[in-house]
Amino acid sequence: MSDEHPVSRFGIVELEDLPEDLRERLEPIAQKSGFVPNIFRALGRRPAELRAFLDYHDALMESSEGLSKAERELVVVATSGANHCTYCIVAHGAILRVRAKDPEIADRVAANPYAVELSQRERAIVDLALLISTDSAALTEAELDNARAAGLTDEEIWDIGSITALFAMSNRLAHLMALRPNSEFYLLGRQPR
Repeated sequence: MSDEHPVSRFGIVELEDLPEDLRERLEPIAQKSGFVPNIFRALGRRPAELRAFLDYHDALMESSEGLSKAERELVVVATSGANHCTYCIVAHGAILRVRAKDPEIADRVAANPYAVELSQRERAIVDLALLISTDSAALTEAELDNARAAGLTDEEIWDIGSITALFAMSNRLAHLMALRPNSEFYLLGRQPR
């Protein structure tokens, strides 16, 4: 990495320099993936915020109830595409490819989440995420009824809203930091391991 293209315009903190509780929480991620995602290195400069981010992220993204893990990542990629967040498109696009077992889905959704061909359920998920991320004040009962008609439960609709809201914040932080995606994310889920 050169100074010309830093990971974050506000600097980063390496895993070994984080408080012990955060190191313990992030080490399994680093071991499993082979790297520490740059978002954690960048948020590490503010440990209390990194803890809060991880807690909310894990509550929403690691749940085994409601939306599948692939559907949760679909929400993130659609939201991040609408918000033009390169970091989250690349990072969560990789996770979506892995969880959906589809090497193309993330690119299709990120490029044009409004017109990408999806199943009826996926289309309802993406449409609701796009509305909440771009014009949440316009949300009416009609949009919720459309989501329900596609088979989404109220708990799943809540998940879509919560995930969209968290990643709207995350997208804006990534923009503030000019956060650069880890190069490892670009290849994940594109070829069988």
